[in-house]
Amino acid sequence: MTDTNKNHLSWDEWDELQNPPPAVTDFDLVVERAVSRRGFLGILAMGSAAVAMGSVGNLMSSTSAVAQDAAATRFPFKPIAAQTDATIHVPEGYNWKPLAKWGQPLFSNVADIDPVKGVSLEASDKVFGENTDGMESFQIGNHQVIAVNHEYVNNETNLPHAPEGMPQSLDDVKILQNMQGVTVMEVAEGENGWEIVLDSPFNRRIHHNTPMKLSGPAAGSELVKTSADPAGIDCLGTFNNCGAGRTPWGTYLTCEENFNGYFGSTNAEFKMPDDYKRYGIAAETRYGYEKFDERFDVSKNPNEPRRAGYVVEIDPSDASSTPIKRTALGRIKHENAAVVIARDGRVVVYMGDDERGEFLYKFVSNGIYVPGGDTSKLLDEGTLYVAKFSDDSTGEWLALTEETTGMKMDEICVFTRQAASKVGATTMDRPEWVAVNPVAIEAYCALTNNSHRAVLKDGKMRTNAGGDVMELNAANPREGNEFGQIVRWYPENDDHADGKFKWDLFVMAGNPDVHKDGPYAGSSNINSGNMFNSPDGMMFDSTGLLWIQTDGEDSNEGDFVGQGNNQMLAGDPATGRIERFLTGPKGGEVTGMTWASDKRTMFVGIQHPSAPFPDGEGALPRSTIVAVKRDDKALVG
Repeated sequence: MTDTNKNHLSWDEWDELQNPPPAVTDFDLVVERAVSRRGFLGILAMGSAAVAMGSVGNLMSSTSAVAQDAAATRFPFKPIAAQTDATIHVPEGYNWKPLAKWGQPLFSNVADIDPVKGVSLEASDKVFGENTDGMESFQIGNHQVIAVNHEYVNNETNLPHAPEGMPQSLDDVKILQNMQGVTVMEVAEGENGWEIVLDSPFNRRIHHNTPMKLSGPAAGSELVKTSADPAGIDCLGTFNNCGAGRTPWGTYLTCEENFNGYFGSTNAEFKMPDDYKRYGIAAETRYGYEKFDERFDVSKNPNEPRRAGYVVEIDPSDASSTPIKRTALGRIKHENAAVVIARDGRVVVYMGDDERGEFLYKFVSNGIYVPGGDTSKLLDEGTLYVAKFSDDSTGEWLALTEETTGMKMDEICVFTRQAASKVGATTMDRPEWVAVNPVAIEAYCALTNNSHRAVLKDGKMRTNAGGDVMELNAANPREGNEFGQIVRWYPENDDHADGKFKWDLFVMAGNPDVHKDGPYAGSSNINSGNMFNSPDGMMFDSTGLLWIQTDGEDSNEGDFVGQGNNQMLAGDPATGRIERFLTGPKGGEVTGMTWASDKRTMFVGIQHPSAPFPDGEGALPRSTIVAVKRDDKALVG
């Protein structure tokens, strides 16, 4: 690593610095697996990457007639070229405008962020937080409400008085804690376009000190009890909120991802519990909370980290409601939570665990969703599954139960990664957002990249943090995977609750200009005009068009020449065609999107731009939600 400032490390780099990957596993342990896939890898070596994703020409047979009929009008825009500058670009006939910027007030009599002094403690829980990520919109009566995540903070800008942005007091810690979490805000469109409705009764900041409840099998467990909460029910805060989701009953699901970076130890002699390593919890933290806030000092509160890493349900219609951590959905580094109703009315939630070599999960409720009925236990009572992908394009969901894992239910919900390892789940290339097609019985997961999936020179293979071998397999077919891919599955019996599925790769990202053939050129639906790397966020619009957002390398050099800044593309499931719709500013991730209720505005998030975006030259770079519209006021998704 060349970046010596730890505040600027990616979460993957941070985890590897604090918790180096385990010793590689002998290749002999997986030689049988390797032999069985020789034919597959040989085909890849000859340059037929399309074999890994299945024939794009055959995709038509796997999608619904509705999707096929809509294919002719799928792309109501002229695709744009890659860009490398400091602003957003959208197609001809479209326009964009900022809606909400980091540090922007949600209430009257609160000042905007000061580029020199930052945000005061008094204002820090009354302004739009930093590093916007997943979001959803809700029509509540006549009000348009958006709930949006704030994944992490830039220490130096929020604490400009502090050396390297590290807190010098509890007040400093509280500023950082308040600038993360979730914003719930009402927005409205007027003469100046879309704006925040100041002082709306829906406006709310949810942060690292917001009171919450634990529910489900882990609630009340000895594993989550602390001296401040001896019952193991009442907890504080939600952390590193990445992707999101929404329920059919109108609540917001925010997902805790890299929570490990907030918990550390002030006692050098403290022996870390064995389960910490799998989740990357170490003595040193990114924010120094533990020096001033004992809740984050694991030598004094060893159970506290086990109260983070969950999907949190929030009611955006009631600013006084208490968020609920749904432990039945597992404790992992959640990317997002994609909710769909099964054929019999049960609730299915798909979730990815965003770390190299971790797994893809599914929760199926015991109860049936009835509109207007009681939904309080639907996300508490059910079965959690983990995915196993076979090289013959079939797969199965492996149940995580007391019988299959030898673990108690509270242990499964707290030590979910360990449970998934026990049943032999497939290690994946960083499973990020899952998206479910609204017009076909299929779902997609962005596997963003995995540079550590490799066979080493000595014939050994790398493992994930739990020691599971990251072998090459048909769903994750490339060594040193810097580009990523999107896997798609079709549930058996057209039922998302079914235990089996068929799968293919919708796309393997790559660079056909640098790699003229072979797997790193990408699949057959990648070309010079639409290439990208590191698919991350994904959402379907109401017509079944898949919107793909990227969080990858934007150097525009080497393997990434011609790919430019991070971007947003549209993909047609029926044909495999992918076109570029939006490019973000230099240094920024394009992440999170939702629509206004009338579908005439698309809201898109820009996280951590390094360029002076959106206010131009000399201004402070600010994470921002922008509103994208058509000039003719027609539908946008």
